[in-house]
This record gives sequence, C-alpha cells and structure tokens, in this order.
Amino acid sequence: MSNVPRPPEPPALVSHRVPDLGALELLLAVARHGSLGRAAREVGITQPAASSRIRSMERQLGVALVDRSPRGSRLTDAGALVTDWARRVVEAAEAFDAGVQALRGRRDSRLRVAASMTIAEYLLPGWLIALRAGLPDTAVSLQAGNSAAVAGQLLAGDADLGFVEGLAIPDGLDGVVVARDRLAVVTAPSHPWACRRAALDPAELAATPLILRERGSGTRQVLDAALSAYGGLARPLLELASTTAVKAAAVSGAGPAVLSELAITEELASRRLVAVPVAGMPLARDLRAVWPAGHRPTGPARDLLSLTRAEPRTEDRNDTP
Repeated sequence: MSNVPRPPEPPALVSHRVPDLGALELLLAVARHGSLGRAAREVGITQPAASSRIRSMERQLGVALVDRSPRGSRLTDAGALVTDWARRVVEAAEAFDAGVQALRGRRDSRLRVAASMTIAEYLLPGWLIALRAGLPDTAVSLQAGNSAAVAGQLLAGDADLGFVEGLAIPDGLDGVVVARDRLAVVTAPSHPWACRRAALDPAELAATPLILRERGSGTRQVLDAALSAYGGLARPLLELASTTAVKAAAVSGAGPAVLSELAITEELASRRLVAVPVAGMPLARDLRAVWPAGHRPTGPARDLLSLTRAEPRTEDRNDTP
C-alpha cells in the first residue's frame, strides 16, 4: 500500500450549505407576521409551498425553525437566531442589488458609437433618432472614421458598438449584417463617361485614375477586391478621407468616383452626378454592426442594434461575405 497521503477533499461551496435568498426572505416574513399564511401571501406563494420551503430549509440546516399551531407560527430559539443571521444576509443582498443597479444606470447613461463614414452620414441619424425616443436620458457620442479606425476603437475599449462597410468582419470582432449596399461609378454630366451607351469595361475602370476614399475605408476595400483581377486600381486622381469630400469633388467635375448608392440619391435625381454601369461587376457589399468578439452588446448598445434590423443574423467569422 502506498503511504502517499490522499489530497484533502475540496470544501463544499457556501451556496450548497446556505439556504437560498427566497427561503430566507420567507423566514423573515414569518418572524414579522407570526403566521405562515400571511408570510406566504407577502412573498407571493401559496401556504402549502411556504410550508414545504420551511421544511426543506429545516432539513438543510438540521434544526427546527418554526413551531406551527392552530394559533399561528412561532420561531423556535434556533429559528430566532437563524432569522437574525438571515436578516444580515438579506440586507447584504439588497446592498448588492442596489450597487448593481447603480452600475447598470451608469452604463446606460451613455453610448459610444463608432461608424464608418457612409453609415455615420446616411443610416445612423435615423437609428439614433429612434433610440432617443426610447432612451431620452442616454447621452450618445458618435465618432466617424474608416472601417479600420472603427475596429481599432472597439478593440481599444473606446466604443461600445461599431458599424463598418468592408468585405468581412475585422479581426477580433463579431458582427451582424444590418443593411445591404451597392457602390456606383459616378461622374459629372460633363465627363465623357456620362454619355457612353455601352457599360464600362472593368479593365478600363481599373486603369483610370479615380477620386477615391483612403486605404482602410470599406469602400476602398470592396473596390480593391473587385478590380484585383484586372490589374488593380490605378494611382488615384484624388484620395480623400470622407464620402462627402469624394462626392463634392465628383460633382465639381474633377473626375469619376466610386460612391455608395446611399450617398448619391439626391445627386442622381438632380443630374448633378450620372451613374456609369460597369459590365459584370455589381459592387455589392454588406454593412455590419460589430463589437469585440465574445462580448454581445448590452444596454443602450443592444437597443441600438435592435433598431437596425428586426432579426439580425450573427455571422460566422469563416463565412464568405
């Protein structure tokens, strides 16, 4: 036989030795009312259920707690002592609950949103107005940047919820598709492409200097991927940091640009810009809400997410967009 001592048994968890909070609250109600029936009504259960709960607690503790008689219910000496301890436990639980409520209130008092430019300018205003109607006391801050910047803010803990426009969910984040979008090649009416009858060949688009968003933007990622089979993008005519700036340059006649259809509705309707079809290249993309992996949004961030679409579908990081 081995003389190696056996490791000690791990101690039983406190939660296995101590009655649950509901049972302790029932015992305190019995002490206040001197009646199991009135105590049951106070805590919202039937008298048989209350009797069963007291008996279960007595078995768990190994002592009698309540003497029952036709005249009512009276605590035993042990029951009076357990009741005193129970009162301290319940008071501590109430303090714990109040503290958690305060933490939740602090969390719910603000919402930090980071969004890529197109979503920030053309979708988020409507969502935030709807959120304001339901949460008028929540202060919302919005930081607009490209999709790479949004991912960085989320991973650094500087935003509670983000929105991006790229090909896939950025590394380290989880997300859902909240909208669909298409990119369009546009020019001013004076540009030669505005009068052409045939669709633009993708190779010609790739070879033409364009007014573009900066690297790291969702628009640029989609366009880079779409034209990679045609030699990639030519050196940009202009490289600008916002959708509004790209649109203004295109309207001025500086050159062709690629923009979200969300951003050019008015300009196309007024003929300040003309859409140029591209053969065999739809340039469709998904718009996503994103958050740090494994940390589903809570509080106001969850409420804003629910406003973006009725039934968001959580994406697998390995899905092909």
